[in-house]
Amino acid sequence: MLMSIEPKKRDVALVVDDSPETLRLLTDALDGAGMTVMVALDGASAMRIVDQITPDIVLLDAVMPGMDGFETCRRLKRDAGLANVPVIFMTGLAETEHIVRGLEAGGVDYVTKPIVIEEMLARIRVHLGNARLTQSARAALDVSGRFLFAVNRQGHILWATPQAQKLLADHHGVQTDDFVLPPSLLQWLEQAKGKGSAKSQAASLPDNPQLRFYYMGETAPNEFLLRLSKEAGTALPPEFSSELGLTTREGEVLAWLSKGKTNRDIAQILGLSPRTVDKHLEQIYAKLGVENRTAAAAIATNATRRNS
Repeated sequence: MLMSIEPKKRDVALVVDDSPETLRLLTDALDGAGMTVMVALDGASAMRIVDQITPDIVLLDAVMPGMDGFETCRRLKRDAGLANVPVIFMTGLAETEHIVRGLEAGGVDYVTKPIVIEEMLARIRVHLGNARLTQSARAALDVSGRFLFAVNRQGHILWATPQAQKLLADHHGVQTDDFVLPPSLLQWLEQAKGKGSAKSQAASLPDNPQLRFYYMGETAPNEFLLRLSKEAGTALPPEFSSELGLTTREGEVLAWLSKGKTNRDIAQILGLSPRTVDKHLEQIYAKLGVENRTAAAAIATNATRRNS
């Protein structure tokens, strides 16, 4: 008895171009390469198509009447279900500024017209392979229970592991689709992208200091990986801090010091630079009338016991 073999799923390509000649050329080539092809003459038509079916790859003309390719790509990437679909720009514009615009809009590559079919097919194979590897890696992260998610430059979430989604929902009261990094975290992200040392520094939401954000790196054009961490709440009782003349931040620094954290640990937890932590400790020692961290930690520990 012969076993039936399920046919391999055909990759779906969406070709968006206002040129009938280009559409015909690409449709014949992609169909011959074993792909299912959908076509759209403009950006608005492309948006209607992706409402019905998710393509595996998009070939997008940069210059079209009405909504151009750059705006079409930006709108595609706002949809969480399409954020990871590779977009290859097709353009007769070889100027660097247009190439940069395409990449900033969310494209992964570009080809110049007139299109060389062999080159286009090679690029498609590479980007489909990369997309599958990315999907497999994210599936592994989901299974591992990591608190990871990715955002774009505007702070919108592109994808998140289930654990990260739950943590955001539990601590911020929103679903990931509705979550946007606040201005303070966007500023932190910009600094983190420009400085390798900033990867070790965490940031927190203004209204929820227990939820910590760590920058892990740029994983794709306009995609930045962040890690979430829930820090156990710790601080000296407010009334005790005020009695000693400590500010809220100084109370937090002293509380973590009393738990055996190093200056670098405290900097990471509170999203400060080690130099700032040193400054806070100088003020704390002066206010407590002690000369070292051991004596300061002892005072904090006794305070916590008395107020517990």
